[in-house]
Amino acid sequence: MSIILSGLLLGAAFGFVLERAGFGNPNKLTGQFRLTDWSVFKVMFTAIVFAAVGLMILEKFHWVDAENLFIPPAFLGAAALGGALVGAGFAVGGYCPGTSVVGLMSGRLDAGIFLLGLLLGTWLFADVFSAIESVVSWGEYVSATTLPEFFHVSDWLVNFILIVMAVVVFILGSWMEKKSQSLVKSSTVN
Repeated sequence: MSIILSGLLLGAAFGFVLERAGFGNPNKLTGQFRLTDWSVFKVMFTAIVFAAVGLMILEKFHWVDAENLFIPPAFLGAAALGGALVGAGFAVGGYCPGTSVVGLMSGRLDAGIFLLGLLLGTWLFADVFSAIESVVSWGEYVSATTLPEFFHVSDWLVNFILIVMAVVVFILGSWMEKKSQSLVKSSTVN
């Protein structure tokens, strides 16, 4: 029961943060595909770095045993197919699964329609899974479960590289957002 309650509380907190970041608005989300709004990249990169560094610190202090964490197997076929379908839906509708719930809870009707489509697509996928299971389970990657294992480097190095990449995303994103805003201002003046 406590696991379910903690999941609900964390999900509600995550939804609150997404809403406060403006991710319940599809215009903000599709801005990432036009490279005019880097908020999603920045928030998600921050979450990835925070989780990776936090997990490493918790493991170093022996508060978490990473060997006991469940890491699902990586299926390259499923990742490619799922990434293409979710990415296309995200680009067209302006929502991902989480942000569609946030948008619906914020009162956006389009988010509710998107969420309905997502649920119907999930049901359809479950219905046809046995027919496409060989495609979805193609390319299981089993030689490493983490990036340090995959690259044969320390977790310190992987986290350092993630931090550097996050800084680059923040700098590049801020520069491109300013460039986009100046283009919009110059086009409205003319």
